[in-house]
Amino acid sequence: MLLSDVLPATIAWNPGEGASVLLGAVDADIAIAETVAATLPAKARGRIFLEVADASGVREFSAPGRVCVTWLRRDLGQSMRTAVDAWLAEMLPVESEREHHVYAWVSGDRAAHALTSD
Repeated sequence: MLLSDVLPATIAWNPGEGASVLLGAVDADIAIAETVAATLPAKARGRIFLEVADASGVREFSAPGRVCVTWLRRDLGQSMRTAVDAWLAEMLPVESEREHHVYAWVSGDRAAHALTSD
């Protein structure tokens, strides 16, 4: 299977050098997040939030060592959108000394986005 077979053409996944990556997916889009994670370089860093209905949806998910994968369960009141918002608030602080970069795709978005703190 090719990456182009799974990813909608509108995602256009192409993170810049040094950008943290963020993926957020609900049940129906976990295969997309899994395919993107498989293409990340070994030195990639970032976070992947995966939302499923309950514990039966949690399974193995491979990602580079510096990319943390978090399973969120709706039956426990956990939400991928809430987790993504909280992570972005932490990772894109407003600092005058340094600009922060995150390259993100979240279920429901038509395209991936480059986000910065400035």
